Amino acid sequence: MDWKNRIESNPAICGGRPHIKGTRLAVEFVLGLMAAGWSEAQLLDSYPHIGEADLRAVFAFAQALIEEEKYLPLPHVA
Repeated sequence: MDWKNRIESNPAICGGRPHIKGTRLAVEFVLGLMAAGWSEAQLLDSYPHIGEADLRAVFAFAQALIEEEKYLPLPHVA
């Protein structure tokens, strides 16, 4: 999935946060709803102007960001 066709960042929309193109639905908002237990069906019903490909793009965008990060183990604190 090439998320670049569906996710954009524009300083005039969502405070510059990445969002689904043509909407004001920020990637972090959509991920937050899913983390809170919303299903794909609930999202699509509540926001009929987005589609399944938009949701896949949100996940592909998040995956691409994590893939580029470097993580160091944190020391274990008892």
